[in-house]
Amino acid sequence: MTNAITGLIGLALVLTFLGILLAWIKAIPLIIIVVFVMSLAVIDFVRSLRTNGRLR
Repeated sequence: MTNAITGLIGLALVLTFLGILLAWIKAIPLIIIVVFVMSLAVIDFVRSLRTNGRLR
């Protein structure tokens, strides 16, 4: 349970930081990279919860 909570907090903080960064720097390549990396982070988080038996 602790991994899920800390993972969600971490993902939310990174997403907030990158969202603010994207609001200041409006470059299409940066937006594409950030969206791709954040989707990979979410996929990795979900997979790690599934392998630990926390999510079905």
